[in-house]
Amino acid sequence: MTAEPAEPSGSALAAGPPASPARPEVEHPLHWRTSVLLLSAFMTLLLGSVLMLLPVPFVVERPGPAINTLGSEGGHPLISVSGHPSYPAKGALDLTTVTVAGGPGSKLLLLEALHAWFDSTLTVVPRDLVYPPGQSPETSRAQDQQDMVTSQESATVAALHELGIAVPATLTIHSIDPAAGATPLRPHDVILAVDGVAVPDLDTLTARMRLVQPGSTAVVTVRRDGADQVVRAPTHASSSHRAVLGVRVDPAFHLPFQVTIRIDNVGGPSAGMMFALGIIDLLTPGDLTGGQQIAGTGTIDTDGTVGPIGGIRQKMDGARRAGASWFLAPADNCPEVLGHLPDGLHVARVTSLHEARQAVEKIAAGKGAELATCTR
Repeated sequence: MTAEPAEPSGSALAAGPPASPARPEVEHPLHWRTSVLLLSAFMTLLLGSVLMLLPVPFVVERPGPAINTLGSEGGHPLISVSGHPSYPAKGALDLTTVTVAGGPGSKLLLLEALHAWFDSTLTVVPRDLVYPPGQSPETSRAQDQQDMVTSQESATVAALHELGIAVPATLTIHSIDPAAGATPLRPHDVILAVDGVAVPDLDTLTARMRLVQPGSTAVVTVRRDGADQVVRAPTHASSSHRAVLGVRVDPAFHLPFQVTIRIDNVGGPSAGMMFALGIIDLLTPGDLTGGQQIAGTGTIDTDGTVGPIGGIRQKMDGARRAGASWFLAPADNCPEVLGHLPDGLHVARVTSLHEARQAVEKIAAGKGAELATCTR
């Protein structure tokens, strides 16, 4: 009988080298680089949010309301006439406006400015190009109101001149041009006549000076300290090669009847041309507009010169939104009109009140296609 070997006992049962001790199970924390990235993203987002809420030195111009100068506001006519026949007018001669965000007393946030950059109806402009540095809200409002009052007076005088109605004026010398050299004329002198011809208004003085040879001596009658005097004043050539006296005249107009313009919450000089057209319409029988809605903008001088304004793009958009299909624009604003004309709006360029009146009459007669535009 063969005996089988005895089975080893204990550790002798294990084969091979002794087993290594088991490693404890370790939890792996979030990698430190991931933590840094998340923290950086959070800080960037936080910084970006803060920056978006910072004020920036810009303003945003947006379309404002269009207001019919032939209509009413606050229960009263925007333009009223007393002491002279006036006639009710149909149609609309809309003055156009711009609202500004970020002016004196308010702040424009970076987020608002960035949003405006991508809106074709808005314009972002450096604040200093619109408002003098450091101007207070009170000063800004006062200046806008003064500009509006001046534009209303200029519009009234220009409208009456366009209709052939004389507007007497006291022509007081405000200041002497230093570049003009020596002159016997003085500030506060009231100009009464030139070369023996009375000059009762600014138009007559301008017309009389056109007859004077530049560089010659003009015989000027003035009222000085309550007494009339005759002085011999040298003349100089202006930039348009006309004779000038080298003085700045501040006319005080004496309207032959009363024209009142009442409008709230609108300032600045840019409504002057549309005020003048509204006055002309009210003082003449019939409808200047032919019952159509015509909008526009432009400053006005007492001699009827139409000047450029700001925010032309927004004013065109506002006019179209209000329903106008025709817009009268100052010729000097034509470069800003090109490429920004709203669909359905036709723009006529004008340089004077006389041209603006003729444009309205042609539109009323269905001859708008004959008008000069910014492209021809």
